[in-house]
Formats: sequence, C-alpha cells, structure tokens
Amino acid sequence: MPTDILILLTIVLLAASLQASTGYGFSMIGTPILMIVYPPHTAIQINIILSIVLSALMIYKIRNEVDTKLLKRLIIGSFPGIVVGIFVYLYLNIDWLKFSVGLIILLATVLIIFKVKINRSIGKDFTSGGISGALTTSIGVPGPPLLLYFSGSQMGAKTLRSTTLAYYLFIYTISLCMQVAFGGTEIAIWLDSLYALPALIVGVFVGQFLFKRMKQRLFFIITYIILIGSGLYLMLF
Repeated sequence: MPTDILILLTIVLLAASLQASTGYGFSMIGTPILMIVYPPHTAIQINIILSIVLSALMIYKIRNEVDTKLLKRLIIGSFPGIVVGIFVYLYLNIDWLKFSVGLIILLATVLIIFKVKINRSIGKDFTSGGISGALTTSIGVPGPPLLLYFSGSQMGAKTLRSTTLAYYLFIYTISLCMQVAFGGTEIAIWLDSLYALPALIVGVFVGQFLFKRMKQRLFFIITYIILIGSGLYLMLF
C-alpha cells in the first residue's frame, strides 16, 4: 500500500473516531493533517467529500434531536459567507491558506479549552452560520465558530451534536458543488476519498466504542494536543 494512502487512512480513522465520540472534530483534525500530505486544495476537497459521507451516515439516528429553527437560521446566515469563502478558496495564496487554517484551528482550540462563554441570540445564530459558511467554502472547516458559539452558550450536548451535524450535511454539499463548479476537481481526489471510506466507517464504530469506555477528559486532552500540534505545524512550515 502506498505511504500516502496509509497516512490518509490513519488520518481518516482518527478524525472519524473523534467525530463519532464527541460530535465534532473531523475537519478540525483531518484538514490540517491532510494538508501535510496533500496540496491544500486537494486536502480540502477530500475532507469535504468524506465529511458529507460521515454526516449522512450519522444524521439518521439523531435526526429527531435537531433544533429546526436554529438550523434554518444557520443555513440562511451561511449564504453570504459561502460567497466570500469561495473567493478566498480560489484566490488566496496557498501559504496564506495553510497559515489561516492553522491559526483558526489553534485559536478555536484555545478558546474551547478556556470555555469562553457566549450568550445566544437570533442575530448571533445568523452570524455564526455566515462565518461557518465562509470557512467551509474557503478551507473546509465549518466547525470552529459553531463549536465555540454553542459550547460557550451551554447548549445541550445532544442538540449541539444533531443540529451541527444536519448543518454540516447542507454546508459541505453546497461548498463542494461550488468548489467543483468554480475551481474544478481531479479524479485522484475522488479515488483517494473512495479508498478512505472503509477507514471512515471503522472510525465511526471505534469512536462509539471509545465514547462508552474511555474517560472523556483523557480523550479531550489527546484531542487538544493533536489540534494544537497540527495548527502550529501549518502556521510554521
């Protein structure tokens, strides 16, 4: 098996395990590490393709927990951000793109660790959707603003997980369509994504297994170390 495919499978297994056990993290783990192996645009598209599959696999069981009013606000709010994000994806210098991903991952992780408090409002719902939309079409990472906003506002874990997952399914699909339409794609991206599907599925089961047996504090500590390390690597190299 080629080394790059083996690395891809390992990354996807780790990221999917995190997503299945915590409800977030596939892109925050997958995108920065994939950028170490692949060119940024390739890494972003592989991440988005796999994220669509992962969201589709997980959403059915938790669909009844979705906050539909909040979901609609996030979707409506995302549209201006999607337009801004596609221009960033197409025209931002590659080195700056990598630096931006690293910086966002690093800042988000630090804020999550310190549990920044945010009061929810309808306007902030729309704004969070807009920022998330911009980050998705530009760098393929919609999670940081939503995670910070919802965890900071002390939203229930089940509602957070299900609503963000439903939103991801929408925003990733729209973002992939726009990237392909305006920036194109390559057959190798789709083939590598196909190769990674078994690791993705295994990762979902591993994450569910770990969720029941591993202390969440330990799991989060490991996650934070990986996120901080990935963010720093992208910013510095």
